[in-house]
Amino acid sequence: MSGIRLGVDRLSTYEEGIKREWIIGNGLGGYASSTVIGVSTRTYHGLLVTSPENSPGRFVLLSSLDEEISVNEEIYKLATHKYPDTISPTGFNYLSEYIQNPFPLWVYQLGDFTVKKKVFMVHNSNMTCVLYDIESRKEEALLKIFPLINSRDFHYTARSGYLSFSQKADSAGVELESSNGFTFSLSSNLEYHSDPKWYYNLEYDAEKQRGLNSQEDNFNPGYFESKLKPGTSRFFIAASTDDISSLNLRKVDELYKRGVNRQNLLALNSRLTDPFALKLLRATDNFIVKNPSSGENTVIAGYHWYSDWGRDTMISMTGLFLIPYRHEEARSVLMNFARYCRKGLIPNTFPAFGGEPVYNTVDASLWFIHAVSRYFAYTSNFLFLADIWDTVENIIDNYRKGTDFGIGMDPDHLIRQGPQLTWMDAKIGEWAVTPRAGKACEINALWYNALKIASSLGTLLGKDVSSYEMLADGVASNFENIFWNPETNCLFDLVYQDETGNEVKDPAIRPNQILAVALPNTMLPPDKEKAIVDRVEKDLLTPFGLRTLSTDHPLYKGQYHGDAFTRDTAYHNGTAWPWLLGAYVRAYRKVHNYSEKSLEDMRALLEDFNTHLETAGLGTISEVFDGDYPHSPGGCIAQAWSVAEILRAYVEDVLEIRPLLSTISPALLSAISPELGM
Repeated sequence: MSGIRLGVDRLSTYEEGIKREWIIGNGLGGYASSTVIGVSTRTYHGLLVTSPENSPGRFVLLSSLDEEISVNEEIYKLATHKYPDTISPTGFNYLSEYIQNPFPLWVYQLGDFTVKKKVFMVHNSNMTCVLYDIESRKEEALLKIFPLINSRDFHYTARSGYLSFSQKADSAGVELESSNGFTFSLSSNLEYHSDPKWYYNLEYDAEKQRGLNSQEDNFNPGYFESKLKPGTSRFFIAASTDDISSLNLRKVDELYKRGVNRQNLLALNSRLTDPFALKLLRATDNFIVKNPSSGENTVIAGYHWYSDWGRDTMISMTGLFLIPYRHEEARSVLMNFARYCRKGLIPNTFPAFGGEPVYNTVDASLWFIHAVSRYFAYTSNFLFLADIWDTVENIIDNYRKGTDFGIGMDPDHLIRQGPQLTWMDAKIGEWAVTPRAGKACEINALWYNALKIASSLGTLLGKDVSSYEMLADGVASNFENIFWNPETNCLFDLVYQDETGNEVKDPAIRPNQILAVALPNTMLPPDKEKAIVDRVEKDLLTPFGLRTLSTDHPLYKGQYHGDAFTRDTAYHNGTAWPWLLGAYVRAYRKVHNYSEKSLEDMRALLEDFNTHLETAGLGTISEVFDGDYPHSPGGCIAQAWSVAEILRAYVEDVLEIRPLLSTISPALLSAISPELGM
């Protein structure tokens, strides 16, 4: 797979350098991440950020490695740090190239020296390794590397007065223990010297812009050292929560090759050959992890700060697991979420890898049924279908009868729910920015889709599905009449009762209605589906996502930046979301009768992300973009459903590579059922 290469034109200034970040996951929820110029701009940045088994959350242990080369009286410092009102040192001035293929590589040119630095993580291990190849063309020199360490929750900052460290050192490395109970080791083929000191008042630009705590102290326990002679010298430094005292250069090289081979194998297994699809495929891997406490497969919704979310996982299922042929992991994820189903609700989130599940979502369970059908379409796994069927029934029965959070079916067969239960769930204190209590258009589109899926899959299992068909007919008979807005020629976003009991229909033009066209099972006539797509295209479409509110609405916010209050008010009131393009692409192709022109239109739309892959989070797709031009990226630098839905739409709707059972028609049912003895 081709990688990313940035030249000096994108690395030569501090302002340009901090716009681009890299991240590598370790398959356990931990990661290594920073900016391409090596300066930390977030509390979340670090070379070893772990998700320990016995401590909920993620913790920064190794913040950075500061390299310097001394030649006679001259010292070249490769690190970059930001302090209040100053940047020192400014090692990015020596940076000539950044390459990511598949792991980050920095090339520094300083005098007669070329320094190549690789960073990678060992999969399924809390270990980060850094490899150095240093070419000296003339004189001898001295290399020193200073580790800056911490021991804190990655959401917060730390000060020297609140933390202390003890160390057990030998010439090959050091074992460090923090006063708050974390132990980790540094190992190297450089010689270690203990020389403890603190770096004070490091400042993180991104946190400062977000109105959060932005200064902290880091501890430096000592340094690693070696003489450099003319020619090429090779060194490594590894950081791990495990014992790595026996690690050597040969073993680190083997671990690196193993990591590269693993990435190549993921590409090979996917059967994909299209260059853009392969770029997106590589981005999927960071999100698929094992919970460090339970060992269960799950999905990180976004980096740096999200954990595993039910809604995001189900929407991401096809792009993250099914297209890449990670079918066994997909089955495991679905079974794990099914295990936690309560009163027809699958969890909205598992807080901080180990907290009790939170169930405050109306759509996650309906997306779960959709994900089950997609899994079956890709795998034809009837045994799985039989195993998961009770959960499908449980969801539908509870939605029909009524369950927690005011979720239930009204006499018109439509689903209503309490406030802040849809994906538009931003909240500031006790104020729900977009409460959407009532009947939401996309929830009822998902409800109809779930009923039709249950009918189809239940038929395959020999179940009596007549009640599901009756419910689906009831939904279809009322949906258009209740949600169609003839004035805007699209759907009302929400229908609810005010305090006096009068019915109110919200005419705000939002992207939720696109699902009423894009889902496999839909209710509206073709002319109205076409009208919805036209309206969404006119009012909501941007190059990188659909706006969450039309620009002419009084609540529209076109930029997503500033403090938490400012960002949260814009989050679902104008900010554009890439994941919604997945539904838009499918709907657009559908209403244009899958014409060649519609294919080329959507190819051009999605391939615009080629540019984005070299900005913000390198090689991945951001959580959100500004609704206003130039549509700057924001939020998480890497979001699971952003990557998954762009990949899914590109593969299924542009490349037209679809599963054999992409739709389960009555004719297909009658053909399959006799073979199954039904």
